[in-house]
Amino acid sequence: MKHSILDNRPGLAKQVMDVAEVAGYLWQKGWAERNGGNITVNVTEHVDDEIRRMPAISEPRPIGMTLPHLKGCYFYCKGTNRRMRDLARWPMENGSVIRILDDCAHYEIIADNPVAPTSELPSHLAVHNYLIAKGSPYKASVHTHPIELVAMSHNPEFLKKDVLTRLLWSMIPETKAFAPRGLGIVPYMLPSSAELADATIRTIDDDYDVVMWEKHGVFAVDADVISAFDQIDVLNKSANIYMCARSMGFVPDGMTDAQMQQITDVFHLPK
Repeated sequence: MKHSILDNRPGLAKQVMDVAEVAGYLWQKGWAERNGGNITVNVTEHVDDEIRRMPAISEPRPIGMTLPHLKGCYFYCKGTNRRMRDLARWPMENGSVIRILDDCAHYEIIADNPVAPTSELPSHLAVHNYLIAKGSPYKASVHTHPIELVAMSHNPEFLKKDVLTRLLWSMIPETKAFAPRGLGIVPYMLPSSAELADATIRTIDDDYDVVMWEKHGVFAVDADVISAFDQIDVLNKSANIYMCARSMGFVPDGMTDAQMQQITDVFHLPK
């Protein structure tokens, strides 16, 4: 019987099972058509000496850039052309654990199967490199295609800075409380491009945890994959409430600035 890197490693296994749980949610919500979306989690803290000695099961592969803060790091990554609905059931057949090599420009797959990581791996790793450099506790990045949020990104008015943030916050108190940094906006750029990665990092650096990629999807970072999913979920709930009101023929009032400021003050939110 084939052994898994997850065997007898409950901390690492929980990280991967959490990814599988979120992958199931993304599929159930209709946010992960075909092979859409990606998840990458920094699992370095759960790596032991035996894992460090494990031989690679792939040749070294170029990242496409040099990321100096990722030296010696390990990540669980969704596989390229793999479906979230399959990852939810079989995470180690539809994703893999990779090791960043000492040159910080290449990686190798170490477990369980030689499943090539997502084509958006350079973008995800560039963000993780930024997070480590910044001293951030965030370990997870999630990219998905929430239907209502993507629809709203087709309105140029909503792409102005913090217009959509304020609207979404005003729909229901929980969105202000649980996505307290709002929604950053990145104009449309070619998917998987270095330009998109750079723009995403600049937007996160502007104090956002969740970034809207215009006409494409959402990218979120947080301490763990469940928390990253939760932020997207509450923001999309607000988008859904807004659209439900519009479909009933009226523009929702939303909470006032004073009401939202009260939530900020009571719960000691960053914005």
